[in-house]
Amino acid sequence: MIPVHLDPAFVQIALIGNGLVTLRRLRWLREGGADPRVFADDPSAALAQEAGLALRIGLPSDADLTFFQLIWIADLPETKASALAACARAFGRLVNVEDVNALCDFHSPAVVRRGALTLSAGTGGASPTAARAARGRLARAFDQDWESALTEISAARARLRAEGAAPAALKADAEERLRRRGLLEP
Repeated sequence: MIPVHLDPAFVQIALIGNGLVTLRRLRWLREGGADPRVFADDPSAALAQEAGLALRIGLPSDADLTFFQLIWIADLPETKASALAACARAFGRLVNVEDVNALCDFHSPAVVRRGALTLSAGTGGASPTAARAARGRLARAFDQDWESALTEISAARARLRAEGAAPAALKADAEERLRRRGLLEP
């Protein structure tokens, strides 16, 4: 696996599905700053309510699939999911079909967010339970102080860059700020 953090401001994302797993994935995507288009041929009431204006009733057409770079599929019979995944791949799109590793080009990690710090644990689909357990350990190891530390470091970095500081000075300043908070190992 190659871990990558994508900026949803630059990636078009589709979510296809009808039920609880789709709803959980929608929440997960939105927590990361994405506003995916949601396609559902038979959406649950909860999914319809939460998706709001992002919801399109029906499955995406071939033309719809060409618009998106990343596509998550959940809560569909495997035959429908497989056909959608094959079509999307034919257009060079990356696809994740929840809990069907053979149909996944990428996997969704378990995530801990501390402001600008995003930590992820993934198993390549081998065990979502193990990824969630790792997420729990990460959450305990990286407490909420990281969020304020990153806010402080980011502001200092911007100021130092504006003053013309060299990369080594930026690194030294960030390390010192982390060390003062007890967040950097000696």
